[in-house]
Amino acid sequence: MSGERLGTVLSVRTGRVRTQARPEWDERRARPWHTGYWKDEREGPVRIGALGLEGDEQADRRFHGGAEMAVLMYAARHYASWRALPGLEAMGPGGFGENLVLDGADETQVCAGDVLEAGEVRLQISSPRGPCADISRRWNAPWLLPRVLETRRTGWYLRVIEEGVVERGDVVSLVERPHAGWTIDRLLHIRHAVPRDATAMREASALTALAPAWREKFGELASAR
Repeated sequence: MSGERLGTVLSVRTGRVRTQARPEWDERRARPWHTGYWKDEREGPVRIGALGLEGDEQADRRFHGGAEMAVLMYAARHYASWRALPGLEAMGPGGFGENLVLDGADETQVCAGDVLEAGEVRLQISSPRGPCADISRRWNAPWLLPRVLETRRTGWYLRVIEEGVVERGDVVSLVERPHAGWTIDRLLHIRHAVPRDATAMREASALTALAPAWREKFGELASAR
Protein backbone atom coordinates (compact mmCIF):
# COMPACT_ATOMS: atom_id res chain seq x y z
CA MET A 1 0.00 0.00 0.00
CA SER A 2 2.70 2.48 1.02
CA GLY A 3 4.11 4.21 -2.02
CA GLU A 4 1.19 3.30 -4.29
CA ARG A 5 0.99 5.86 -7.08
CA LEU A 6 -2.35 7.67 -7.23
CA GLY A 7 -1.45 9.98 -10.10
CA THR A 8 0.39 13.22 -10.79
CA VAL A 9 -0.26 16.88 -10.08
CA LEU A 10 -1.67 18.26 -13.32
CA SER A 11 -2.13 21.82 -12.05
CA VAL A 12 -1.37 23.94 -8.97
CA ARG A 13 -3.74 26.88 -8.52
CA THR A 14 -4.28 29.80 -6.16
CA GLY A 15 -6.50 32.88 -6.16
CA ARG A 16 -7.18 36.12 -4.35
CA VAL A 17 -10.59 37.22 -3.14
CA ARG A 18 -12.43 39.30 -5.74
CA THR A 19 -15.86 40.89 -6.09
CA GLN A 20 -18.11 39.47 -8.80
CA ALA A 21 -21.60 40.26 -10.01
CA ARG A 22 -24.14 37.62 -9.09
CA PRO A 23 -26.22 35.92 -11.82
CA GLU A 24 -29.78 37.14 -12.36
CA TRP A 25 -31.34 33.99 -10.92
CA ASP A 26 -29.46 34.38 -7.60
CA GLU A 27 -31.94 35.38 -4.87
CA ARG A 28 -29.15 37.50 -3.34
CA ARG A 29 -28.27 39.18 -6.63
CA ALA A 30 -28.53 42.68 -5.13
CA ARG A 31 -25.59 41.94 -2.82
CA PRO A 32 -21.94 41.94 -3.95
CA TRP A 33 -20.36 38.51 -4.21
CA HIS A 34 -16.96 38.34 -2.53
CA THR A 35 -15.31 35.11 -3.57
CA GLY A 36 -11.99 33.32 -3.82
CA TYR A 37 -13.41 30.78 -6.28
CA TRP A 38 -11.29 31.81 -9.27
CA LYS A 39 -7.90 30.08 -9.11
CA ASP A 40 -5.00 30.83 -11.46
CA GLU A 41 -2.34 28.42 -12.69
CA ARG A 42 0.94 28.65 -10.79
CA GLU A 43 4.25 27.95 -12.47
CA GLY A 44 7.11 26.39 -10.55
CA PRO A 45 7.21 25.35 -6.90
CA VAL A 46 4.44 26.64 -4.62
CA ARG A 47 4.71 26.43 -0.86
CA ILE A 48 1.97 24.73 1.12
CA GLY A 49 1.73 25.69 4.78
CA ALA A 50 -0.56 24.55 7.56
CA LEU A 51 -3.43 26.70 6.27
CA GLY A 52 -2.98 26.13 2.56
CA LEU A 53 -1.11 27.33 -0.48
CA GLU A 54 0.95 30.50 -0.44
CA GLY A 55 -0.98 33.21 -2.28
CA ASP A 56 -4.39 31.56 -1.89
CA GLU A 57 -7.36 33.26 -0.22
CA GLN A 58 -10.91 32.38 0.83
CA ALA A 59 -13.71 34.91 1.19
CA ASP A 60 -15.77 33.22 3.90
CA ARG A 61 -13.55 31.39 6.37
CA ARG A 62 -16.56 29.93 8.15
CA PHE A 63 -17.06 27.47 5.30
CA HIS A 64 -13.77 27.51 3.40
CA GLY A 65 -10.14 27.22 4.45
CA GLY A 66 -8.68 26.53 7.88
CA ALA A 67 -6.57 23.56 8.91
CA GLU A 68 -9.21 20.95 8.02
CA MET A 69 -9.85 22.45 4.58
CA ALA A 70 -6.36 23.72 3.80
CA VAL A 71 -6.14 22.25 0.29
CA LEU A 72 -8.86 21.32 -2.21
CA MET A 73 -8.04 18.56 -4.70
CA TYR A 74 -10.08 17.60 -7.76
CA ALA A 75 -9.89 14.67 -10.18
CA ALA A 76 -8.94 15.71 -13.71
CA ARG A 77 -10.88 12.83 -15.25
CA HIS A 78 -14.19 14.58 -14.50
CA TYR A 79 -13.64 17.64 -16.67
CA ALA A 80 -14.56 15.94 -19.95
CA SER A 81 -17.99 14.88 -18.70
CA TRP A 82 -18.68 18.38 -17.36
CA ARG A 83 -17.64 19.96 -20.66
CA ALA A 84 -20.27 17.88 -22.44
CA LEU A 85 -23.03 19.80 -20.62
CA PRO A 86 -24.48 23.06 -21.98
CA GLY A 87 -22.75 26.15 -20.66
CA LEU A 88 -19.77 24.23 -19.29
CA GLU A 89 -17.74 23.98 -22.48
CA ALA A 90 -14.87 25.92 -20.87
CA MET A 91 -14.68 23.63 -17.82
CA GLY A 92 -11.13 22.62 -16.94
CA PRO A 93 -8.51 22.95 -14.19
CA GLY A 94 -9.66 25.53 -11.66
CA GLY A 95 -13.29 25.19 -12.69
CA PHE A 96 -14.27 23.88 -9.27
CA GLY A 97 -12.13 26.30 -7.28
CA GLU A 98 -9.55 23.59 -6.65
CA ASN A 99 -5.93 24.08 -5.60
CA LEU A 100 -4.49 20.80 -6.86
CA VAL A 101 -5.70 18.89 -9.91
CA LEU A 102 -4.97 15.16 -9.71
CA ASP A 103 -4.43 13.32 -12.96
CA GLY A 104 -5.26 9.85 -11.69
CA ALA A 105 -7.54 8.67 -8.88
CA ASP A 106 -11.01 10.05 -8.14
CA GLU A 107 -13.59 9.99 -5.32
CA THR A 108 -14.19 6.25 -5.75
CA GLN A 109 -10.51 5.47 -5.16
CA VAL A 110 -9.38 7.69 -2.28
CA CYS A 111 -10.50 7.41 1.33
CA ALA A 112 -10.92 9.68 4.32
CA GLY A 113 -7.67 9.60 6.25
CA ASP A 114 -5.46 8.71 3.28
CA VAL A 115 -2.01 10.22 3.74
CA LEU A 116 -0.63 11.46 0.43
CA GLU A 117 2.85 12.56 -0.54
CA ALA A 118 3.44 15.06 -3.36
CA GLY A 119 6.71 16.90 -3.82
CA GLU A 120 7.90 17.86 -0.34
CA VAL A 121 4.49 17.83 1.31
CA ARG A 122 2.44 15.26 3.13
CA LEU A 123 -1.30 15.78 3.11
CA GLN A 124 -4.15 13.84 4.70
CA ILE A 125 -7.62 13.62 3.21
CA SER A 126 -9.88 15.16 5.84
CA SER A 127 -13.31 15.09 4.18
CA PRO A 128 -15.32 15.27 1.00
CA ARG A 129 -15.82 18.76 -0.34
CA GLY A 130 -19.28 19.91 0.70
CA PRO A 131 -20.16 21.95 -2.39
CA CYS A 132 -22.11 25.19 -2.09
CA ALA A 133 -24.01 27.45 -4.47
CA ASP A 134 -20.79 29.19 -5.54
CA ILE A 135 -20.32 26.38 -8.06
CA SER A 136 -23.59 27.32 -9.73
CA ARG A 137 -22.83 31.04 -9.49
CA ARG A 138 -19.40 30.61 -11.07
CA TRP A 139 -20.85 28.88 -14.13
CA ASN A 140 -24.20 30.72 -14.21
CA ALA A 141 -25.89 27.33 -14.03
CA PRO A 142 -28.45 26.94 -11.20
CA TRP A 143 -28.74 23.23 -11.99
CA LEU A 144 -25.03 22.54 -11.46
CA LEU A 145 -24.92 22.22 -7.66
CA PRO A 146 -27.62 19.49 -7.60
CA ARG A 147 -25.80 17.68 -10.42
CA VAL A 148 -22.50 17.77 -8.54
CA LEU A 149 -24.19 16.30 -5.46
CA GLU A 150 -25.94 13.67 -7.56
CA THR A 151 -22.75 12.52 -9.29
CA ARG A 152 -20.62 12.87 -6.13
CA ARG A 153 -17.82 14.42 -8.23
CA THR A 154 -17.15 17.01 -5.56
CA GLY A 155 -13.42 16.79 -4.91
CA TRP A 156 -11.98 16.46 -1.43
CA TYR A 157 -10.23 18.50 1.25
CA LEU A 158 -6.86 17.80 2.78
CA ARG A 159 -5.10 18.86 5.97
CA VAL A 160 -1.34 19.48 5.93
CA ILE A 161 0.86 17.06 7.86
CA GLU A 162 4.25 18.18 6.55
CA GLU A 163 4.73 21.58 4.94
CA GLY A 164 6.81 22.11 1.83
CA VAL A 165 6.58 22.87 -1.87
CA VAL A 166 4.65 21.19 -4.66
CA GLU A 167 4.58 21.80 -8.41
CA ARG A 168 2.98 20.54 -11.58
CA GLY A 169 4.23 17.09 -12.53
CA ASP A 170 4.89 15.87 -8.98
CA VAL A 171 3.89 12.27 -8.37
CA VAL A 172 1.13 11.80 -5.79
CA SER A 173 1.69 8.66 -3.72
CA LEU A 174 -0.40 6.94 -1.07
CA VAL A 175 1.63 6.66 2.14
CA GLU A 176 -0.98 5.40 4.61
CA ARG A 177 -4.65 4.34 4.57
CA PRO A 178 -6.17 4.12 8.08
CA HIS A 179 -9.79 3.87 6.91
CA ALA A 180 -9.76 1.43 4.01
CA GLY A 181 -13.13 1.19 2.28
CA TRP A 182 -14.31 4.61 3.42
CA THR A 183 -14.01 6.32 0.08
CA ILE A 184 -15.03 9.91 -0.52
CA ASP A 185 -17.75 8.60 -2.83
CA ARG A 186 -19.11 6.31 -0.10
CA LEU A 187 -19.16 9.08 2.50
CA LEU A 188 -21.08 11.36 0.15
CA HIS A 189 -23.55 8.60 -0.62
CA ILE A 190 -24.17 7.96 3.08
CA ARG A 191 -24.48 11.68 3.81
CA HIS A 192 -27.22 12.27 1.23
CA ALA A 193 -28.91 8.85 0.97
CA VAL A 194 -32.68 8.59 1.31
CA PRO A 195 -33.77 6.79 3.40
CA ARG A 196 -31.09 7.56 5.97
CA ASP A 197 -28.72 4.73 6.94
CA ALA A 198 -28.24 5.42 10.65
CA THR A 199 -25.87 2.48 11.14
CA ALA A 200 -23.53 3.65 8.39
CA MET A 201 -23.69 7.19 9.75
CA ARG A 202 -22.71 6.03 13.23
CA GLU A 203 -19.79 4.12 11.76
CA ALA A 204 -18.71 7.18 9.77
CA SER A 205 -18.90 9.35 12.88
CA ALA A 206 -16.26 7.11 14.49
CA LEU A 207 -13.64 7.61 11.75
CA THR A 208 -10.85 9.30 13.68
CA ALA A 209 -9.21 10.89 10.61
CA LEU A 210 -12.46 12.35 9.26
CA ALA A 211 -12.82 16.11 9.84
CA PRO A 212 -14.57 16.86 13.16
CA ALA A 213 -17.39 18.78 11.45
CA TRP A 214 -18.24 15.74 9.32
CA ARG A 215 -18.01 13.35 12.27
CA GLU A 216 -20.35 15.55 14.28
CA LYS A 217 -22.80 15.86 11.41
CA PHE A 218 -22.93 12.11 10.88
CA GLY A 219 -23.49 11.63 14.61
CA GLU A 220 -26.34 14.14 14.65
CA LEU A 221 -28.02 12.61 11.61
CA ALA A 222 -27.67 9.09 13.00
CA SER A 223 -29.47 10.15 16.19
CA ALA A 224 -32.16 12.22 14.50
CA ARG A 225 -35.67 10.82 14.23
